[in-house]
Amino acid sequence: MVYNSCDLYSILLLVRNEKGLCCVLVRHLFSLLILVLLTPPLISGALAFETAARQAILIDSGTGTVLLEKDSDVPAPPASLSKLMTSYMVFEEIKRGSLALDDMLPVSEKAWRMGGSKMFVEVGDKVSVEDLLRGVVVQSGNDACIVLAETIAGSEAAFSDLMTDRAHEMGMSNSTFRNSTGWPDPEHRMSPRDVAFLTQRIIIDFPEFFPFFAEKEFTYNGIRQGNRNPLLYKNIGADGMKTGHTKVSGYSLAATALRNDRRLILVLTGLDSAQQRATEGERLFDYGFRKFNNYELFTNGETVESADVWLGDFPQVPLVIEDTLTVTLPRDTRDKLQVSVLFESPIPAPIIAGERIATLLVETPDTKSIELPLIAGKTIPRAGPFRRISGALSYMLFGPSLEK
Repeated sequence: MVYNSCDLYSILLLVRNEKGLCCVLVRHLFSLLILVLLTPPLISGALAFETAARQAILIDSGTGTVLLEKDSDVPAPPASLSKLMTSYMVFEEIKRGSLALDDMLPVSEKAWRMGGSKMFVEVGDKVSVEDLLRGVVVQSGNDACIVLAETIAGSEAAFSDLMTDRAHEMGMSNSTFRNSTGWPDPEHRMSPRDVAFLTQRIIIDFPEFFPFFAEKEFTYNGIRQGNRNPLLYKNIGADGMKTGHTKVSGYSLAATALRNDRRLILVLTGLDSAQQRATEGERLFDYGFRKFNNYELFTNGETVESADVWLGDFPQVPLVIEDTLTVTLPRDTRDKLQVSVLFESPIPAPIIAGERIATLLVETPDTKSIELPLIAGKTIPRAGPFRRISGALSYMLFGPSLEK
């Protein structure tokens, strides 16, 4: 990035053609502000787009930007969306070596007698962990959940306590589990945001098991059952996750889809029918992919700006971003995004390379601001005694150096 100086209190115009960014750089004696005019605010889609769902959240997985939400933090009956947490717990047991996919687990009478959707295991049989996982994920088998829960914790009640504890450790504070299946219970709750977060964690933490959620059918004990996720059968890039339904919860959906290396996560609850669930899920994914896109502002290790140094061997230090910054913006509008670099100037030497010395602030009118640290791009030793004296006098008389 190259800046052309005017005078001590100059306003500089910078055009970054390669990224379509127009930046106005304002430099003052003791502070620095970069204003970037970009696409419009990262608006919450919920302000402009309605959904028939009782609750909803649509998130860009790559940036974490919420594209649409409706009562997304309110705990509600999750029905079989609970099985995402049951699956996560099993995945963790496999990862730590406590379970293996080919382990054979016994079926209790409680599991065999469990009502609702079933894998149709038989009491006294032994079933592999891999088959049970597919029974949970593809067939939504309540019986399979109980077999896994009893094996891991000794009882379903104990397993439910473990689920709640682990969810809270992970940050899902609006989730409480009273069983492994999502069977109706007044204290059994999850918020849509928690479900979306859990979906993201499964995708990131267990890429080896995530493909289970895209399987369209599974046959066990001679009974073939199709995956209840309707979006898997549509050509929209969907490759997970889970459906749910009880009289209290209505028809619910946790889903994810990938198009052109961009992944969205959607959670819906309280719909009136399976058909409405399928239609609304497809419609909201279309909205998210069509209306929004991701834009890279800065790449890992890029120098965002340079700061004046007080009494150092070099007059300036580069301010470098540690991680690539990508934001999700509406496709059809481009204004009002502000990017600011904030620090006290001049920065006193010595400065160590990698030291956090400034803040990159990204703001839009309708979304939470993003703050990222900027680090020193190189080490700046403190100047020697003579140079410190001459530098201090020069600074007091003429202000900060404009050398670039």
